[in-house]
Amino acid sequence: MTATEVRCVLVPVTGAELLLPNASVAEVTGYSEPEPISDAPAWMPGMLLWRGWQVPLIHFSVLAGIAEREELNTARICFAKSLIGSERMPYFALLTQAFPRLTTVDRSTLAEIPESERPIGVAGRVMLEESPAIIPDLDRLAHLVAHAAVGTLPLSGKTP
Repeated sequence: MTATEVRCVLVPVTGAELLLPNASVAEVTGYSEPEPISDAPAWMPGMLLWRGWQVPLIHFSVLAGIAEREELNTARICFAKSLIGSERMPYFALLTQAFPRLTTVDRSTLAEIPESERPIGVAGRVMLEESPAIIPDLDRLAHLVAHAAVGTLPLSGKTP
């Protein structure tokens, strides 16, 4: 790996693939039914107990308007590190449609797809070699999740 390469993970969600830095993914597990949260938005079906933490689960495709609902037949859970530095919510979980794939990204394999408007939670869209991918706005996602899960916004000095 060279200094210009970044190790990443392609996370399959309904209708798209998310490109995340490998360091942001804590673990991928099999699907388990979340404990519902009252009055939560449709993109947050509930909380999961993981390693002693209550972790909010999100359906990224529903949040970003890519799909109306997520399939659960082949679903997995991707636990991601929250970037807002909260002791109350150090992780959140993304529903995935299969196991994420490791990949190495550099300037020669990545090209930005220009767009005039971005859906909520999307930092940008790229072509990774010949495949489109979405780069999620992890900071914004963490703030949205914290607000929906525990009713506080923001949990850090950063604003969404």
